[in-house]
Amino acid sequence: MGKKDYYKVLGVSKTAEEREIKKAYKRLAMKYHPDRNQGDKNAENIFKEIKEAYEVLIDEEKRHAYDQYGHAAFENGQNQNSTYNTFTSSSDFSDIFGDVFGDIFGGSRNQRVKKGADLCYNMNISLEEAVKGIIKEIQIPTFQKCKTCYGSGTKTGSKPRKCSTCHGKGQIHIRKGFFTVQQSCPTCHEKGTIIHDPCHICRGQGRVKTNKILSVKIPPGIDTNDRIRLNNEGEAGINGAQSGDLYIQITVNKHPIFEREENNLYCEVPINFTMAALGGEITVPTLDGRVKLKIPSETQSGKLFRIRGRGVKSVQNRRQGDLLCRVVVETPINLNEQQKYLLNELGKSLNGFKGEKNTPRSKRFFDGVKRFFDELTK
Repeated sequence: MGKKDYYKVLGVSKTAEEREIKKAYKRLAMKYHPDRNQGDKNAENIFKEIKEAYEVLIDEEKRHAYDQYGHAAFENGQNQNSTYNTFTSSSDFSDIFGDVFGDIFGGSRNQRVKKGADLCYNMNISLEEAVKGIIKEIQIPTFQKCKTCYGSGTKTGSKPRKCSTCHGKGQIHIRKGFFTVQQSCPTCHEKGTIIHDPCHICRGQGRVKTNKILSVKIPPGIDTNDRIRLNNEGEAGINGAQSGDLYIQITVNKHPIFEREENNLYCEVPINFTMAALGGEITVPTLDGRVKLKIPSETQSGKLFRIRGRGVKSVQNRRQGDLLCRVVVETPINLNEQQKYLLNELGKSLNGFKGEKNTPRSKRFFDGVKRFFDELTK
């Protein structure tokens, strides 16, 4: 069963502002929170949907990606529900609404836990891979949560101790005359805790540098300069803080045959002037194989032929673009004597370049040239 529309889950419009989204989330979360609905699985599932929708729509970049690609923007193994699998009766409502009221009351209590850095990975793919989609395996150097201390930074069996300078708050207050100034704690540097027995693997950082291998799903229809966001796949935060995100920056390599413009593909198809004059049928390439293209008689060089449905399927609305073939009449080279003789005879029968009946474009051009010089000599 497909996921519900995030805007419908929160009951807001697609143009809703940040405060409207926060207000809708607060109202619904208060109603369906598991602490207020003990044993009610339906309420728990609704709360998961509400939380998932809120975390996407309240984040400007996630919301933009969702508006552009829908739920497909988060299909790279980043199931949003995985974050909300368990709830306990000790859940504190202030934890849930810390992000809602943080901007009003000057920040939440998690402010001193620094999120890991976001990472960017530049990925080059072929046009075929961009059009059809593919799963790519990548390897990135990054910081990951220490598996020995599970991100705490302390030795097994020990715990961080509350900072005696700031008493666990991460900040201190200094009185200056009539004013009190709030500053970062110089002892714990806003962490609120001090590690006296650091983990011997990560040396108290809670993370280690390593290479991480990821499978990235490239959706069909993606194009150069598109970005894929993988939540929590960036650097691990210090001392168990949330990981940053990983951005996959896409560049589609130049193709030897096709050029892409939005969802249409273009290619040049050379034909000889006999085919252009008399017409016929040629075979042209597509990304799905070869197709027949009928060339009508008296086709001029540069004429564009459209083959519908042979372009790129849009990553946004799934509409299929077209393939546009531009025919180029090729001048023959390496002519033998007989071929030159035949062409001379053809030229005579056409009355040279002034043939009104057979080459009207040439006639219009040279008539225009004559009028131009006639005007100059008046």
